[in-house]
Amino acid sequence: MPTLNSKWRYLFMLLGVQLIVMALLSREAYQKRVSYFFRIFRKLDVPSGITGSGGAHGTNHTGADVYANLSQLVQAPNKEDMHYCPVKSPLLSGPIHISFPSGLTLSQVERKNPMVVRGGRYRPPDCEARHRTAIVIPHRNREQHLKYLLYYLHPFLQRQQLSYGIYIIHQAGDYTFNRAKLMNIGFREALREEEWDCLYFHDVDLIPEDDRNTYICDKNPKHAAIAMDKFGYKSVWTVHITQLRLPYKGYFGGVSALSPLHYLKMNGFPNNYWGWGGEDDDIGIRVSLAGMSISRPSLRIGRYKMIKHKLDEGNEVNPKRFSLLAKTQQTWKLDGMNSVEYELVSREYLPLYTNITVNIGTMHGLRPPTSKPEPKERAENRPGR
Repeated sequence: MPTLNSKWRYLFMLLGVQLIVMALLSREAYQKRVSYFFRIFRKLDVPSGITGSGGAHGTNHTGADVYANLSQLVQAPNKEDMHYCPVKSPLLSGPIHISFPSGLTLSQVERKNPMVVRGGRYRPPDCEARHRTAIVIPHRNREQHLKYLLYYLHPFLQRQQLSYGIYIIHQAGDYTFNRAKLMNIGFREALREEEWDCLYFHDVDLIPEDDRNTYICDKNPKHAAIAMDKFGYKSVWTVHITQLRLPYKGYFGGVSALSPLHYLKMNGFPNNYWGWGGEDDDIGIRVSLAGMSISRPSLRIGRYKMIKHKLDEGNEVNPKRFSLLAKTQQTWKLDGMNSVEYELVSREYLPLYTNITVNIGTMHGLRPPTSKPEPKERAENRPGR
């Protein structure tokens, strides 16, 4: 039979264990584990109107439905008498609920966005937009990511009362991916169709999490994707500098905005970065060399959720990226918008976006893509007005 001293000893040991457990739970890593434990028992939320089991890519359970109240928008009876939209849209709600359900289809996205017309164009139905923004998305073999992005991006932009168009710049063939060159092409092809005030260059795997992060241009080039869940919503350029030990704060990747004047002043983006890495840093240096600075939203508003994925085949790490970066000061005026070469394969005005397929060749010059589809551009397929 235990003595009185033994009972006190057991009591102190129990209290000690409890204190240790409490200390451990206060640490961030254990908080995440506890949060994950409770999410197991929580029913997965999916966007309204979408069926299918999700969770493969993670879920943000906070924030509002991005489609809330948009169904109440109606066309003004007399377009000629429409006034300008408010400086600050009354449709903004702040943080957005993000989830990635499996089984999402483009047809479902199309039904959720009845006011988007052919070519991925939209204009506010009840007021005259103050801003015209083109979204340029370099793309290859990311169809599932594209569905998620379109599902959230269309209502996100509609809440901001923008006149906008979405351009997918698709690289034909199986050659090494060149993201920056595709963005140069997107700039040229978008401005051939309309005098856009602002162009947003947008990675397909990044979903904006706050509709107050307005997709309009500033006086300076803007880096919009300042905080990502992948980095615990810390400043992305701070993480980038720490990881790569770069001596500057010019990172310009993920989602960035430039006016046509900004873009031409810095000679656009480099064309010689084949594979993953380096071009965002080159672009940041170009902004500085052109006498401009980079603006950014606050960490609270410039948040993005990244869709998890592996490095694509044909987009391997670029082994030449650091040597190319070292030469940016000598090459930026020669390599960029003024030297981009490509072949237009097709232009398709689809219900949710304009798809522009191009052959950009290789670092050795233009070559035919592996399979060249028939041109699909027709007069009746011009984007709706």
